[in-house]
Amino acid sequence: MAEAAAEHVSAHAPTASEYIVHHLTHLTRVGSDAKQTAIIDFSVFNWDTIFWSLLIGAVGCFFMWLAARKATAGVPGRFQAAVEMVVELVEEQSKAIVHGDRTFIAPLALTVFVWVALMNSLDFLPVDMFSGLFRVFGLEHTFHYFRGVPTADLNGTFGMALGVFALMIFYNIKIKGAGGFVHELFTAPFGAHWALWLPNLGLNIIEFVAKTVSLGMRLFGNMYAGELIFLLIALLGSTATWWGFGMHVIAGSIWAIFHILIVFLQAFIFMMLTLVYLGQAHEGH
Repeated sequence: MAEAAAEHVSAHAPTASEYIVHHLTHLTRVGSDAKQTAIIDFSVFNWDTIFWSLLIGAVGCFFMWLAARKATAGVPGRFQAAVEMVVELVEEQSKAIVHGDRTFIAPLALTVFVWVALMNSLDFLPVDMFSGLFRVFGLEHTFHYFRGVPTADLNGTFGMALGVFALMIFYNIKIKGAGGFVHELFTAPFGAHWALWLPNLGLNIIEFVAKTVSLGMRLFGNMYAGELIFLLIALLGSTATWWGFGMHVIAGSIWAIFHILIVFLQAFIFMMLTLVYLGQAHEGH
């Protein structure tokens, strides 16, 4: 009887490592037969990342539309004032960095900042909230794995970085022409001598790859680390001791306050790098 009880407890009380691995595994298949996958696996879809990315994108667009619809020429309310501050910040940065037509780039930068900031903010939700809700509605086996921070998934951040890469190529061709862009690939930065064509091309390819990879990795690394720290703090509350619960509350509060800076700083950095890379496409070496 005691052995059966021990087996029952061990079956329902995961270890610290099992708890963390479970919370860091994506929803790739509906049902309890879902399995953990590598960080990048092109044969599967991380449905939780896709779901939250699309939902938060729609929420961000709705709030920006709502702010534009309710905008008045008089004294703005708090919501309008906050939106205007963000718009002015993005407009000033885009004007200083991009020397050319900003009709598309400035709204793009605003969308990137709002989208990434809102996705990052999902990290403030309790780490066990989704599993608790699924348990209440009897869906714990249907959604055995479920992560709520799209920017803590390298697939998501690298996908956004690839979008910026595509825009870099587009604006290089648009501003310089296809021939001018190809000419720059082979003649900059070392010179136009034929012996330098391959070194120039190799360096330019490395530059484009480095920009894209670093853009996705920087956001992913910071948000993944933040999510992992929240999970470690959550484990303190599971120690069933007064000091463990106390440390859980204190450490969780301190980290949440500090994480506010990380959430918006990473969104700002991603937006700024997007502007810098597109601004560089408007200029020659």
